[in-house]
Amino acid sequence: HVQLVESGGGSVQAGGSLRLSCAASGRTYGRNCMAWFRQAPGKERGGLAAIVTGGGNKYYVGSVEGRFTISQDSAKNMVYLQMNNLKPQDTGMYYCAARTDGNCGVWYLTTTSYFRYWGQGTQVTVS
Repeated sequence: HVQLVESGGGSVQAGGSLRLSCAASGRTYGRNCMAWFRQAPGKERGGLAAIVTGGGNKYYVGSVEGRFTISQDSAKNMVYLQMNNLKPQDTGMYYCAARTDGNCGVWYLTTTSYFRYWGQGTQVTVS
């Protein structure tokens, strides 16, 4: 099992930046796929970015590529999402997710079903 805890959310003005953190514990060894999803009010949860732990390959959906950067600190079992040039439409609950079979990619960001483990989320509000 993998336990995930997000932090770093808050309120920011449009054009500002935030860095979200995801602390992972449990089965963190080996090749995992760690991802960030966002759920805006009244909308389904959608994938934003993913990274392969231990390998470093990164994947982004088009709406955030160039503005958001996913990264990891393997020694600390942390995954981050640096968000720049934030827009009001970036408002929502941000979730960290993990899958442990080693498969990762943009395709896996198309649905929450591909990820077994989830954090409780951290709220981001952009005004």
